[in-house]
Amino acid sequence: MGADAGTRAAETPRLLFFFEGTDGYARRVDGFLAQVLQRRRNHHTFQIHRINVQANPELAQRFRIDSTPSICIVEGRRVVLRAHRPRGANELQRALAPWLR
Repeated sequence: MGADAGTRAAETPRLLFFFEGTDGYARRVDGFLAQVLQRRRNHHTFQIHRINVQANPELAQRFRIDSTPSICIVEGRRVVLRAHRPRGANELQRALAPWLR
């Protein structure tokens, strides 16, 4: 059972949410994300990682984040989606549609 759980976790895409701690719009986008995932019961679709670019500038540089809030979807070792400053839950839902139920 342990190996299967580890394999499933490795196959689950990672959603990286890059933000700045003082950015009010980032809090709104985090709310959009929660709304999209809750609406379709997709809470376990992604491994979600919230990354403060001020505390982790090396990660922001590694993922070439030049504006926040930004969302990256990583499958395996590849970034397969980038969404910079989504303007609402509908825009975010369209971007994440390939992974949502």
